[in-house]
Amino acid sequence: MPRIPTINADSASTEQKQILVGVKQAMGLVPNLVSTLAQSPAAAHAYLAFSGALAKGALPAKLREQISLVVGEANSCDYCVAAHTLLGGKAGLNQEETLAARAAESTDPKIEAALAFAQKLVTERGLVSDTDLTSLRQHGFTDGDIAEIVANTALNIFTNYFNHVAGTVLDFPAAPKLATCACAH
Repeated sequence: MPRIPTINADSASTEQKQILVGVKQAMGLVPNLVSTLAQSPAAAHAYLAFSGALAKGALPAKLREQISLVVGEANSCDYCVAAHTLLGGKAGLNQEETLAARAAESTDPKIEAALAFAQKLVTERGLVSDTDLTSLRQHGFTDGDIAEIVANTALNIFTNYFNHVAGTVLDFPAAPKLATCACAH
C-alpha cells in the first residue's frame, strides 16, 4: 500500500504533466518512482537532473547499474533492486552478474573493488578510509571516477530512502531473492 500516491496525468499540474510526458518520451513509460516523486516537481527534477548528469559521466552504464544493485541491496530497497535488475539486463548484465553485484561481487577485480567501495559507503555512512581510496586507485580508478562512484551511490540512497518512505508500488518484475552468492572468482 503506497503511503505517497503516484501523480495521475489527468489531474496533474502543468509542471507535473511536463515531467511525466518527458519521462514517457525518454523511457517509453513512467516508472512509479518518477510519478510518485512528481508529487514534488522540485524533487522529480532534482532526481532526473542528477541521474541524467551521471549518465553522461565516465562510468559505464553497466557499472552504474551494478552500483545501483549493491546500494539497493544494502538498503533493502525491493523497488530499486527490481528496477535495476531489469535495467542492468538492458545494460548488458547477465543474471549471475546481477546477483553478484547485489552481494558486491564480480569476476572482474576492478568492478568488485568499486562495488565493495559503494557498499562500504552505505554501511559506513561515507566514512571510508585512506586505504579504501588507495585500493580504488590501485584498481585503475581516477579521482573523477571515485567522485562518480560516490555520486551514483548517493543518487541510489536517495531513491532507496524515498521508496521506503513513499511505499512506492513495484511496477517492475520482482527481483529474485538473493541467496549466498557462490560466484566464481
